Amino acid sequence: MTLRIVNHLGPEVGAQLAAHPAAPEVITPGADHPAWQLPEGTEALVTAPRFWKGAPTTLDLPGSLRWVQSLSAGIEAYPPELLSGRVVTCGRGLTTQAIAEYVLAAILQHRKPLASRAVRDGNWSKADGAFGLPALAGQTVGLVGFGAISQAVALRARAFGVKIVATRRGPWTSIPEGIDTRQDPAAVAAVADHLVIAAPATPETRGMIGKEVFAAAKPGLHLINVARGAIVDQDALLQALASGQVGAATLDVTDPEPLPDGHPLYADPRVTITPHISWVGGNDHELFSEQLMTNLDRWLSGGQDMLNRVDPERGY
Repeated sequence: MTLRIVNHLGPEVGAQLAAHPAAPEVITPGADHPAWQLPEGTEALVTAPRFWKGAPTTLDLPGSLRWVQSLSAGIEAYPPELLSGRVVTCGRGLTTQAIAEYVLAAILQHRKPLASRAVRDGNWSKADGAFGLPALAGQTVGLVGFGAISQAVALRARAFGVKIVATRRGPWTSIPEGIDTRQDPAAVAAVADHLVIAAPATPETRGMIGKEVFAAAKPGLHLINVARGAIVDQDALLQALASGQVGAATLDVTDPEPLPDGHPLYADPRVTITPHISWVGGNDHELFSEQLMTNLDRWLSGGQDMLNRVDPERGY
């Protein structure tokens, strides 16, 4: 029986799927076709969260749908009904390098803000401290979550001579060399100069970085969020900025996205907001293609050991 795949990612991905030796039937709907309207007999779906905005509360999905491959690493934007009871694989790790480089850029910009220096205004002073470019070496980078992104951040940051302190929700089966661990985010924030949020978005992590964490934080903390906006309690963040407990924030994600016009985070010069673009710049398309075809091979061979399988109940 021919495998029927619905592909939302465009003709290039569709052609790649169709060229598989198993000769699956690949349907690539037009851009204006609702993602949730799948033809009967669909067994596999290749999709991304952006196609599911505005999906109805109740979906009428074919019972034949058994495997959902997501382009994104996170799955919280999909309707739960789409994922429940099905094999779900995601794009975890595809943008690791790009996001890690974004984090390092944020840390360096905070410590050595070259773009804001005064030479263009005629100040050529070389007096000690005139340009305020303190060393990064000796500082502490705290990591909340220790998946692929945090591991890539740690690898790169250690080259600058920083200390790495990390926490994760699950048990530590092994602790990489050079990583100091803490029990929870508050304990990490207490010693961190830069706190990087790279944890999955789940009901348990919503608002996890809030008053308790900020109260425990080392004064002047630089918060960097490359995970999901809802993990940070933004009201608590505003209070921590006002008190000076948080000295700066680099936010690639907010809740909602974008923030409404006039939101106070826009007005604070210590806050840098980017429009969820930390993932841009890597070779994610090539990596996703490799992962997709590997998973298709494994699906056709019985569905064992598929790459980046997700537990929809846990959210990661």
